[in-house]
Amino acid sequence: MRIIGIGDSVVDIYQDRNEMFPGGNALNVAVLSKQSGAEAAAFIGIVGTDVEGDHILDSLRKNLIETSQVRRAVGESGKAYVDLNVDGDRIFVKSNKGGVQAKLKLNLAADDYEYIKSFDLVHTSIYSHLDEELPLLKQYLPISYDFSNHFTNELLEKVCPHIQFAFISGSDFTEVELEELFVKIHGLGTPFIIITRGSKGVVMSHNNKRYQQGIEEANVIDTLGAGDSFIAGFLTNYFNGVSIEGSLKEAAHIAARTCEVNGAFGHGKQLTF
Repeated sequence: MRIIGIGDSVVDIYQDRNEMFPGGNALNVAVLSKQSGAEAAAFIGIVGTDVEGDHILDSLRKNLIETSQVRRAVGESGKAYVDLNVDGDRIFVKSNKGGVQAKLKLNLAADDYEYIKSFDLVHTSIYSHLDEELPLLKQYLPISYDFSNHFTNELLEKVCPHIQFAFISGSDFTEVELEELFVKIHGLGTPFIIITRGSKGVVMSHNNKRYQQGIEEANVIDTLGAGDSFIAGFLTNYFNGVSIEGSLKEAAHIAARTCEVNGAFGHGKQLTF
């Protein structure tokens, strides 16, 4: 299985530790898929010309992620500032709204598409601003898309006709709301819908057949990146020929292991001032 993540990247800055970790949904899924058994993984995105951008690229290369199509643009890389709440859980405090990525559109050229065609699957997200490219991308590869929990009906109607895998964060949804969402997204043409629900586990629908997967026990120190790990674990195993049930179980295992390290996949770097 060969996967390419296209879109968002950040450094997650842990203010309590004075440390930054590479992150971003599209980037995390590429890295975590490689760690989960993907034959090859690549990332395309826009990274700033700062020390944070250096750290992002260095971390990708250390994880054997192909970076030949990454763009570097003058300005700040994406930064998300993370701290601890009173219960010890990590919370997002503020961000620079994507940094230079928010000011420049990621335009995929002919050579990018030739490169992308060498993979089996594209993963992108609501934060990647790639929605206009989806009608063309789907002509080459299946598309996986993470809606997080910030989607609208308008976005679903724009994106779902072009994707095969829809991932959603939905811990607050009622059973009725889950069923309504399954019906709507399937009706728009997406065959796989995976909704992660935090401690409640995962509920999935494939062409209206439902599946359930509980969480796996872990020595939790940091839940950041657990959802991205689940996505990577499911996609990698499924495309490597594992059953849906087996892929869900292995994804839960991989997500649990991510909760046992700081950052989505480690690679912390102390901040200097």
